[in-house]
Amino acid sequence: MDEDELGRGLRAADEDAFAAIYRHWGGLVHTMATRSLGDTHEAEDVTQQVFIGAWRGRAGFRPDRGPLGAWLVGITRRKIVDSLAARTRRLTLVDSAAHGTGTPRPDSAALDDVLDRVVLLDGLARLPRHQRQVLGLAFYEDLTQAQIADRTGMPLGTVKSHTRRGLHGLRRVLETAHLPSKD
Repeated sequence: MDEDELGRGLRAADEDAFAAIYRHWGGLVHTMATRSLGDTHEAEDVTQQVFIGAWRGRAGFRPDRGPLGAWLVGITRRKIVDSLAARTRRLTLVDSAAHGTGTPRPDSAALDDVLDRVVLLDGLARLPRHQRQVLGLAFYEDLTQAQIADRTGMPLGTVKSHTRRGLHGLRRVLETAHLPSKD
């Protein structure tokens, strides 16, 4: 099935189409969650939440607004933010219990970190595939440009170009995000 057929199948509550959607995008959702959360167990929970949310909210999928994959990535981002916020609340509660204090207010620095992470993920998602791949290998796997060239089979000059263009693209996204300064 192509993406349009899968989208129609999802809206029609076709379980076979939904299984195909999970097979096709489950790995991407799990990878995004793992990279953002740094915890495979939380990533598995987020992946499950994404697909439960997609099934329950299937009437909200509008093919005229964008492809099915982009819709799933949007759900994934929201579930990641929810998970990070819940983690922050849990850690704050544990910390306050350990120090015998009352229920604390959320730490604004932690909330800013969550917002920064979401904006960065959104910026990465907007980059062309090769730029996103090169930056992902550089930052998430801590590979050098030469190692990226070896792993991907791209010429080193191409890796360098993708890195430079990708970083410029991320800078444009971050500049337009109008994030408050941390001064």
